[in-house]
Amino acid sequence: MELDKYRQEIDQTDDKIKQLFEERMDIAVKIAEYKKTNGLPVLNRTREREIIGRVTAGESDELAGYTKLLFTTLFDLSRSYQSRHVTKDGILAKKIREAIANTPNTFPKSAAVACQGVEGAYSQITADKLFARPSIIFVNSFEGVFKAVDKELCDYGILPLENSLHGSVTEVYDLMNKYKFHISKAVKLQINHSLLALPGTKLSDIKEIVSHEQAIGQSEAFLETLSSVKITVCENTAKAAKTVAESGRKDLAAISSKSCAELYGLNSLKEDVQDSHNNHTRFICISKKLEIYPGSNKTSLMLTLPHRPGSLYNMMAKFAAMGLNLTKIESRPIPGSDFEFMFYFDMEASIYTEEVITLLSELEASPEQFVFLGSYSEA
Repeated sequence: MELDKYRQEIDQTDDKIKQLFEERMDIAVKIAEYKKTNGLPVLNRTREREIIGRVTAGESDELAGYTKLLFTTLFDLSRSYQSRHVTKDGILAKKIREAIANTPNTFPKSAAVACQGVEGAYSQITADKLFARPSIIFVNSFEGVFKAVDKELCDYGILPLENSLHGSVTEVYDLMNKYKFHISKAVKLQINHSLLALPGTKLSDIKEIVSHEQAIGQSEAFLETLSSVKITVCENTAKAAKTVAESGRKDLAAISSKSCAELYGLNSLKEDVQDSHNNHTRFICISKKLEIYPGSNKTSLMLTLPHRPGSLYNMMAKFAAMGLNLTKIESRPIPGSDFEFMFYFDMEASIYTEEVITLLSELEASPEQFVFLGSYSEA
């Protein structure tokens, strides 16, 4: 009975908190409207510090810490609520609505597509999976893909983003902050590596293995069984196979796709050399123009966060409050900026809902750097 009594007291207290919270948020909107009319910023750190000092005065250190956390969260909710009530559709919201209205109902069957590497590269295999009749433009580097799309030398570009065994392709994430582009589609590709060599070569003959660093990282367990073999990194798994084919060396092998064996006249010394059969690489298809095809249920964005405790937590709370599932968070250092990072977010979210567009508009209006990368579906 005593527990029930305490619960009743908690319920009564919660009701009072709820009423006071609603009153506070109503006042916050009035303050935001005043600030907008008078050209004042929504954020006022000095005022927030004053409130923290006042409400924690006389409290024990333990309780003061919890009180600060409570009011810091309250400030963040208040700013978010203010922004949603006084911020009208910005440039991004209009751009998203135009893309939804103007993007064709189906993904194109044919297009000029930039891929890193040579014939047989996993990027090319992905392009063939996405497009029925792609016109492939091969470039030497991941940056070459971004440049080709940026200069409109092609319609789309294919880039690997992350692997289930070896993690993120950090070079691609770093380049994302350098170029303007949008993600139109994503593909998860099963990756099965083979050890390829010239006909007549035996595994015991191999003195050197060449491949891309991701493929090497995905095949560590197998490579550890070949302790005396030299490992050489090259720019692409298909280029590795081509290098072996053109070398004439019976002591050289490549970790590459099985399809490259037939393509370059090589034999497979060992198949499935990756550490796990559950080896997938996620590729993105990028375009210069924003395209949002029907069924888009994933949204990607990049942003910086204030350099203070709780910034990442407060940002994630925004998504959680809307019931949005964050499926990827990646941080990369910003070149030339000490201890500052760009955060990359993937979330499951329908861009067709006003709540999501409002959230993106709110992020666009924030003082931090924000980039909307696109909304798309994944095959």
